[in-house]
Amino acid sequence: MTVDTVVVLDYGSQYSRLIARRVRECRVYSEILPYDVPPAELARLNPRGIILSGGPASVYEPGAPGLPQHVLDLGVPILGICYGMQLLAHALGGVVEPSNRREYGPARLEVDDPAVPLFEGLPRAFRVWMSHGDRVAVLPPGFRAVARSENSPVAVMVGPGGRYGVQFHPEVAHTEFGRQVICNFVLGVCGCSPSWTPGNFIAEAVARIRAEVGSGRVLGALSGGVDSTVACELVYRAVGPQLTCLLVDTGLMRAGEVAETLGAFRRHLELEVRHVDASGEFFAALAGVTDPEEKRRRIGETFIRVFERESARAGPFEFLVQGTLYPDVIESAADAKAAARIKTHHNVGGLPERLPFRLVEPLRYLFKDEVRAVGLALGLPEAVVFRQPFPGPGLAVRVIGEVTPERVAMVRAADQIVREEVGRFGLERELWQWFAVLTPVRTVGVMGDYRTYGYVVAVRAVTSEDAMTADWARLPPELLARISNRIVNEVPGVNRVVYDITSKPPATIEWE
Repeated sequence: MTVDTVVVLDYGSQYSRLIARRVRECRVYSEILPYDVPPAELARLNPRGIILSGGPASVYEPGAPGLPQHVLDLGVPILGICYGMQLLAHALGGVVEPSNRREYGPARLEVDDPAVPLFEGLPRAFRVWMSHGDRVAVLPPGFRAVARSENSPVAVMVGPGGRYGVQFHPEVAHTEFGRQVICNFVLGVCGCSPSWTPGNFIAEAVARIRAEVGSGRVLGALSGGVDSTVACELVYRAVGPQLTCLLVDTGLMRAGEVAETLGAFRRHLELEVRHVDASGEFFAALAGVTDPEEKRRRIGETFIRVFERESARAGPFEFLVQGTLYPDVIESAADAKAAARIKTHHNVGGLPERLPFRLVEPLRYLFKDEVRAVGLALGLPEAVVFRQPFPGPGLAVRVIGEVTPERVAMVRAADQIVREEVGRFGLERELWQWFAVLTPVRTVGVMGDYRTYGYVVAVRAVTSEDAMTADWARLPPELLARISNRIVNEVPGVNRVVYDITSKPPATIEWE
């Protein structure tokens, strides 16, 4: 990585991903690593600065995550946030103790020294978001307090070498000027150049792919979504006709998706696209399976087997392109010390251990909005770039329980109604995702004087910036009424529709 980098060390905070995003919004590259990252891996990134995330532990508890000496030995600026601030103080000789009054929620920050670079361009007082039960009681040698709140006499501390600690969370939207605080650190304190741009990413990605692939042939796993499209376009820019794209009809696609995808690529892009109908194989692999993780594993394995067979027909191919994103990697991480795996993504943890291809994942460290920005910079059509995200396992994870052709047909029909009605109301660009889920629950109903015993369909619509967190969308009641009325009347076997009003967290966006 030739651009300046700021590393976020993760101590188990629910906001670690948000910290990295805020750094990237300052046009500086950021990557999340576990707090006990080996020295060689940290040095590989050559960071210009380190941010210590918050976390649920207390520094004085036995076994609490610590601050490795090799991090301090780098000699680069450090910003500790919440637990990260307490950890920095503790490691450098300060004293941390339980607060007499815990501080959760909004607070007013009073800046005592506005000349501190962290406060460049900020007012003397502004609203921040606190979430802590401990406090820095004694500052480390050489540090001083430069801001306070009602319950935190040391709300911000600064020490030699560009080392800062903030008791509040600048990364959350509830903190005023939080993004500017982070930009002041990465640009002003760390001296990073704001060069993390789509254009620079494209140039570097193309060069990296060209060096990695050489003269080898590449098979592109194409779904029609923005992730796989951008990934394949980058590879095409790097190696041209060495790339062949494959669109696999799994039988788990949305209504009309295969035809729409093939049409879009033929109209707008120069990629060679092969199409294979493997729906029978996928349904056979999913027969009798109800566990969500097992569904994803079998789908990932079946994809590879299809690619392997097609490679024998049109290949040989040495490489396989996938549109894996950073959230996929984070949520699939099974070895994180401070955070649990959320779910396996079929193109990350769901793949067989032994692959007949070497993976090429040019988007592996990008968030979705960054992928879209790269897609626009590549000149891709907006219809492709802003298409709503669709899970790799397709409708299989929107059928709760066993996946059968009949149940997929039901959820596909309901999903098409949701998409049509949201489009009719012109809300596509305001929402992150909107779809239907077929539940295994059946309820009693009355239709045309007859008793029915049909399935319940759940409708899900969320707003989000990057899918790491999401809020349920406040759809107009008249829109929900139209969706419900159409699904009950047009999808045989369904007699009830419910609307999911759960945010992420605690729920995930998809039901499985």
